[in-house]
Amino acid sequence: MEENRKKRNQFLAEHIIKNLNTRSIAGYYADSKAEALKIALDLIPEGSTVGWGGSASISEIGLKQAICEGDYQVINRDICKTPEEKREAELKCFDSDFFLASSNAVTQDGILVNVDKFANRIAAIAFGPRNVILVIGMNKVVKTVEEAVSRAQNEAGSINAVRLNTQTPCRNTGLCYDCKGAKSNCCQILVTRSSGVEGRIKVILVNEDLGF
Repeated sequence: MEENRKKRNQFLAEHIIKNLNTRSIAGYYADSKAEALKIALDLIPEGSTVGWGGSASISEIGLKQAICEGDYQVINRDICKTPEEKREAELKCFDSDFFLASSNAVTQDGILVNVDKFANRIAAIAFGPRNVILVIGMNKVVKTVEEAVSRAQNEAGSINAVRLNTQTPCRNTGLCYDCKGAKSNCCQILVTRSSGVEGRIKVILVNEDLGF
């Protein structure tokens, strides 16, 4: 059964990659975390300036660790000690060679959907860094943009609320209440239907459950 599921995911990923290519987004398929890590590192020349947004997926494949241990100019927001230092690092990411992140959902026809609180991640996906690499597990594939937004808010949003211990209704129920205001984790929604620069966004689809 597992082999059949993996083969199905490969076929689906190939379909999505063809659609990504029509949107000027480069697509890659990895059968494992290790293969995804190799693809990502092959895309990033040594000496490049590299930063990232909040993402469990890039940590799970070992990409952040590999970048920190490699020959790169790293903008590491994770080691910032104050809000001011973190803001400075996040602003530096806009002029980086490579920005690493994931996506809350990707549709079968190649549209990327992301939901953020402060929007530093989705802002960098939309503009700034010369290249964006998104590592996306096949568990995040949905059929429509509406399903993608629902997944981002109902699944990723509620899990993030638990992870960050934010005092939103979804923190305690696991359900999205479409809440508003400064406490909401879903302040900004980015729908990326194509890349304005050919190949700037690179999506690595991984035949694993990654992130949330």
